[in-house]
Amino acid sequence: MGCRQRAPASELLRIVAIDDEAGYGLRPDPARRLPGRGANMHPDPACFAQAVRRRAFGRALRLAGAPDDGALAEYLTRQPPRPATRSGEVR
Repeated sequence: MGCRQRAPASELLRIVAIDDEAGYGLRPDPARRLPGRGANMHPDPACFAQAVRRRAFGRALRLAGAPDDGALAEYLTRQPPRPATRSGEVR
């Protein structure tokens, strides 16, 4: 979503919008089990920043307005950096 680069689903983080009393909030779904429409992005703070700047979450999740991205930002800052893989490389 942020960098618009293709990658296998195993390398991407699924994001879902959860409706709470304050509106919609973005939540990470690393197990890919939460219900509802999901969007995928690289689990990288730079990719997240690009998605926020482009307002990609609202479009990808079909939401009116801007969802709260605080929980997702916190999750991404707590994750260790993942090594970059070249296209076609097997992990």
